[in-house]
Amino acid sequence: MQHKQVQQETFGREISGKSDILLGYRLEHVEITDPKVLSVSKQQFHPIIVATDNHHDQVKGIILELTAQELAQADSYEVDDYQRILGEFKSGRQAWIYAAKN
Repeated sequence: MQHKQVQQETFGREISGKSDILLGYRLEHVEITDPKVLSVSKQQFHPIIVATDNHHDQVKGIILELTAQELAQADSYEVDDYQRILGEFKSGRQAWIYAAKN
């Protein structure tokens, strides 16, 4: 969702957001096989965050500012490897994240 091309295709606009650091996760990659997602992202491997439950593990990212409708569109875009859950950020904020399914 951080790529401008994906935002344009999914939401019809570029999404603004604020940089932050997600706590308790590490970054890995997952192979995407969904033809629709591949046609939008143009990438076979996508980043995926994996819970470690260790606040010393951190992932830099952006908290995007989505409407409720856009959040539903994001849910439709993400493949079954991801689940939407609340994440805790270094700033003290909480926001929806798409992480690896447990």
